[in-house]
Amino acid sequence: MDKFQTIFEEIKVAGNDLLAKVKSLIEEGNIRRLIIKDDKGNTFIEIPLTVAAIGVIAAPVLAAIGALSALVANFTIVVERSKAEETKQAPEDLKS
Repeated sequence: MDKFQTIFEEIKVAGNDLLAKVKSLIEEGNIRRLIIKDDKGNTFIEIPLTVAAIGVIAAPVLAAIGALSALVANFTIVVERSKAEETKQAPEDLKS
């Protein structure tokens, strides 16, 4: 049975780089959720990303992110990723 570990990463970007960075993160494909915050910590948008929904939400969400980038100078993108944990077998399990 696979176990997954959730990892959070914060990326600080300038407003004019926000859209490009979000697009590149979406293309990576191993992201569960993006949260875009201003420099004061206020959340502007939270985007759940699933494989099935990426095509449906991408265009309108990216348009909204482009509009946001004109409003604020600096943003923080919080990236939630899932990573499969490596499971190690105990030595006694290997003997049988």
